[in-house]
Amino acid sequence: MKSGNRTARKKVAGPEHPWVKEFPGTVSVCDKDGVIIDLNDAAIRQFAEKGGAKLIGSCIFDCHPEPARSKFKELMKSRRQNIYTIQKDGRRKLVFQTPWYLEGEYAGYLDMTVEIPWEMPHYNRDQK
Repeated sequence: MKSGNRTARKKVAGPEHPWVKEFPGTVSVCDKDGVIIDLNDAAIRQFAEKGGAKLIGSCIFDCHPEPARSKFKELMKSRRQNIYTIQKDGRRKLVFQTPWYLEGEYAGYLDMTVEIPWEMPHYNRDQK
């Protein structure tokens, strides 16, 4: 792997983006073939029982049961965003899944989950 070859890099969130490492939500990134190329610290903890950091280099589809696996494959194929909230373990979370691009070319998918409060303010910035 040449250090100058950006597409051959194993990790996306290296020194250029140090904020990702300790971001309080999970950040998982796969390439366009579904190979996991990066996990931040929260994702490594979240997926510890499935291998944690050892998941880097494995297929992201293997981490999803059906029907989520088929839905994720379809999202990647169509390159659409998928944004929703869930309740899990008594917590409310925002799930944000989106394609990512490198120099304008589709490069894979990013999955981010962040805990959100049950009650939270909403501000209408369009309202005068």
